[in-house]
Amino acid sequence: MKVSMNVNGSARSFEITADELLLDTLRRYGVWGVKRGCETGSCGACTVLVDGVTATSCLIFSAACEGSDVRTVEGVRDDIAKALVEVGAVQCGFCTPGIVLSIVALLARDPDPSEETIRQALDGNLCRCTGYVKIIEGVRLAASRRLAGGAS
Repeated sequence: MKVSMNVNGSARSFEITADELLLDTLRRYGVWGVKRGCETGSCGACTVLVDGVTATSCLIFSAACEGSDVRTVEGVRDDIAKALVEVGAVQCGFCTPGIVLSIVALLARDPDPSEETIRQALDGNLCRCTGYVKIIEGVRLAASRRLAGGAS
C-alpha cells in the first residue's frame, strides 16, 4: 500500500505494509535521526513530531500518518542542538534527536518554560549519560536566545 506525508518539509510517498511502523518506514527511506530504542514507547529515542505533536514512532503505524506533517531531527532548526552542545548536555547522542524534538514542541507552545514545565516535557525521553541538569540548562539557553531574537 502507498502512504503520502510531508516529511521535514518535503512531500513524500512511501510503499508500506499495512502493519509497518513509522519508525521503520522513516529509517528504510534514509531518515537516520529517528533511533530504535526500547520499541515500547518508553525511551523517547524514536520521538518525531506528527502535525506538531510529539509521538513515539515505534508505536504509530505509517498508514495512520497519511496526509500528516512529520518532522524528525533532520527537519528542525539547529539552535536547540547547538545550545545542548554548548552546555555539555550531549554525550553519546543516542537520545539527543528525541530530546531535541520534545524541546521543539515545548518551545512552540511555551517560549519561556519553567524548570518544572521543561521536566514534564522531557518526561518521555530517557538519557543514560548526562542526567538532566545540563539538558534543562540547554533548554533554558535555547529559550532565552529565541526570546532575545537570536536563534544561534
